[in-house]
Amino acid sequence: MYAISIREPGGPDVLEWVEHPDPEPGPGEVVIDVVASAVNRADVMQRQGNYPPPPGASEVPGLECSGRIAALGAGVTGWSVGDEVCALLAGGGYAEKVAVPAAQLLPVPDGVSLVDAGGLPEVACTVWSNLAMTGHLREGETLLVHGGSGGIGTHAIQIGKAMGARVLATAGSPERLQTCLDLGADVAIDYHDDLPTEVGSATDDRGVDVILDNMGASMLAANLKALAVGGRLVIIGLMGGAKTEINLASMLGRRLSIGATTLRGREVEGPDGKGAIVAATREDVWPLIGQGRVRPVIHQYVPVAEASRAHAALDEGGVVGKLVLVVRDEDGVLDG
Repeated sequence: MYAISIREPGGPDVLEWVEHPDPEPGPGEVVIDVVASAVNRADVMQRQGNYPPPPGASEVPGLECSGRIAALGAGVTGWSVGDEVCALLAGGGYAEKVAVPAAQLLPVPDGVSLVDAGGLPEVACTVWSNLAMTGHLREGETLLVHGGSGGIGTHAIQIGKAMGARVLATAGSPERLQTCLDLGADVAIDYHDDLPTEVGSATDDRGVDVILDNMGASMLAANLKALAVGGRLVIIGLMGGAKTEINLASMLGRRLSIGATTLRGREVEGPDGKGAIVAATREDVWPLIGQGRVRPVIHQYVPVAEASRAHAALDEGGVVGKLVLVVRDEDGVLDG
């Protein structure tokens, strides 16, 4: 098979479409003939040498894919060769074939094409696990989504609204702010502005109940100031750095909490494992997609062999939603 290799840590040009050995399904795994994958920020970090795959995972980038089951490993039940699926991966999505634990498989949601499904599992599992399972967002609460026009953000806005929350979102340009509003955000905030002041204005100085943050250190102080009493900050990225100081006294009196999570390196099994997250996403999010209340937001389709072009676009900024990497262009999406 062919797959993307990272020649050495560096810029987009280090991505190469070259031959790899075909994967074989281990016990409890399936092999998928990949139709599409998608670019995530973690792929960029891996390309730069800053986010190596967990032990035992493929060195090929790509944390999600869609396609058809080509082979079943020992002990796999409930799935058949030929089933159309999408999957959460620890790596290997930028390829013609990938092996994945069956517990990380999802059916293609109703109303979504097989190609578009290639950009769903990572964002859907990330958002649901952090908003519902870590942040415990409840109906009637207020959610703040940072990076509202990105892949995670566009999905999180829609999920927040579907959960019955009031949603605030940050973005960096008038066009991106409008995108957030078009997706259902109640308030869009320019991230260049003073966040606690803007949140205070939007919430009658109460603050927000849950913040989904991809920045980390650079936003920590502002995020804590923007939380309401009993608020929960969930950190899922470190684009703004990993180290900063925190005044714990400012958290005690307002009963604030901070959670920080990653998805890629988790074990498959267990109550907090990827299998449990995938199962919860299938039960709670897939119906919302089938009802049209949540939809994939696709910025562009790019041939997987030209993954370097997609990475360059993400590096340059301006991407709204997901960049989908097409392995088999069954729907003619690359003709547009």
